[in-house]
Amino acid sequence: MTLDPIASLPHMDILPRGQVRVAPSLLAADFAHFADGASACVHGGADWLHFDIMDGHFVPNLSFGVELVQCLRPLFPTTPFDVHLMVERPYDYVEPFAAAGADLITVHLEATPHLQRTLAAIRAVGRRAGVALNPATSPDLLTYVLDDVDLVLVMTVNPGFGGQKFLPAAGDKVGDLARLREQEGASFLISVDGGVDEKTAPGLARDGADIFVAGSYVFHAPGGPANGIAALRAAAAGT
Repeated sequence: MTLDPIASLPHMDILPRGQVRVAPSLLAADFAHFADGASACVHGGADWLHFDIMDGHFVPNLSFGVELVQCLRPLFPTTPFDVHLMVERPYDYVEPFAAAGADLITVHLEATPHLQRTLAAIRAVGRRAGVALNPATSPDLLTYVLDDVDLVLVMTVNPGFGGQKFLPAAGDKVGDLARLREQEGASFLISVDGGVDEKTAPGLARDGADIFVAGSYVFHAPGGPANGIAALRAAAAGT
């Protein structure tokens, strides 16, 4: 499969402290109306769209696959697609999702014994490479792949299901990663996924989070996704 590398995406650059991007998770959308849900988020101010890909093996749930990314890509040509692979053998999925239109592909550190190889494969097809950390996984394990990482996704719930309760101990890793980023002169973004709402957002933003992934909070917000996205921004800014 031959892929044309994409240009660097300015939306993925490091942001000043206190500013965040909101990436609604389509796992919380109405599965019968994905396009409508995605449109409500994009037109409601979402910066990215987040796709939770589950295989029923690495996590105890199935979600959706390459076809959804491929179908939505023409509808939202300028919105970054953030694909989170909660799958075994993530290396095998890199090229299919890149070809479908993913801009950033995140794999779980726990899912592959060849993390650097997988990250290099993502970058080789012109996409940004992310690493996800389960709640019990230490950020110290990233030390030897920092040169290959564009984003670290901190899971503040156990992966596999939406609507779970935020785990404060896992959230503490955001500050650890921000300090690691500064100490090593690295430029990876810090994303947080799980239980992100108006109560947890302020502390995460202060600790150095750049991206909030939110599903239930955005899609079930009174008045719709636009209100949920605005509420997260306001909470992160302390307003």
